[in-house]
Amino acid sequence: MRGPERAAIAAPHLRTDRWWLAPAATTAGLLLFVVYSTWRAFANAHYYAAPYVSPFYSPCLAENCRTMRAGPNWEVFGGWWGLSPAVLILVFPLGFRLTCYYYRKAYYRGFWASPPACAVAEPHRRYSGETRFPLILQNIHRYFFYAAILVAGVLTYDAVLTFRDEHYAWGHMGLGTLVFLLNVVLIWAYTISCHSCRHIVGGQLKHFSRHPVRYRAWRFVGRLNAHHMLLAWASLVSVALADFYVYLVASGVFDDPRFF
Repeated sequence: MRGPERAAIAAPHLRTDRWWLAPAATTAGLLLFVVYSTWRAFANAHYYAAPYVSPFYSPCLAENCRTMRAGPNWEVFGGWWGLSPAVLILVFPLGFRLTCYYYRKAYYRGFWASPPACAVAEPHRRYSGETRFPLILQNIHRYFFYAAILVAGVLTYDAVLTFRDEHYAWGHMGLGTLVFLLNVVLIWAYTISCHSCRHIVGGQLKHFSRHPVRYRAWRFVGRLNAHHMLLAWASLVSVALADFYVYLVASGVFDDPRFF
């Protein structure tokens, strides 16, 4: 799209390769997750099979939750809440991902075609960036980061509880335990590789030499940040896999294979 407010790019400099494959794959992947997570969030069933609780339903903040012994039952909302309890908690991790710098790039290109790819003409006549509603809301990403830390902490607690058996006795390890451990590691890696975390750890420092601990932490987060895209997709798949595993066990498709 050419206009007084758009960069003038001559046609010979525009890409002619299959540039649309990457945004199309991104769109398909995100749509698949949206459809699956929406189904599971509103299903309000098969989300708990002791000792496993779906990450979509943890912590459970309503009275209409399944009772989970020593689990994340925090009945903050009273009996008036009639929808699925997953709706109460998913807003926080989804808000963190929707405002994430990588996911912005992913769905800006995949859904809004702004821009669709490098050196590709845009279909929009005007572009205001993230200075107007609704995109200006992307600036609250740093605040969703703190909520994501709390959610990751709860999921870590859930992963520890997977070392119990179905009778709540400690000393158990099943296939689900490995699924939950993998998920929580990827969730933490994705969360702390966030650009906001990198700024919180090492931002506003004039002399790293005077803050050696923060400097080392900043370097560590920086190395993770270089793989933020990979961690974003890996953690998205792992959280869906953990939920689907709980669904299969809770619905009786198969019993959790036990190692000890």
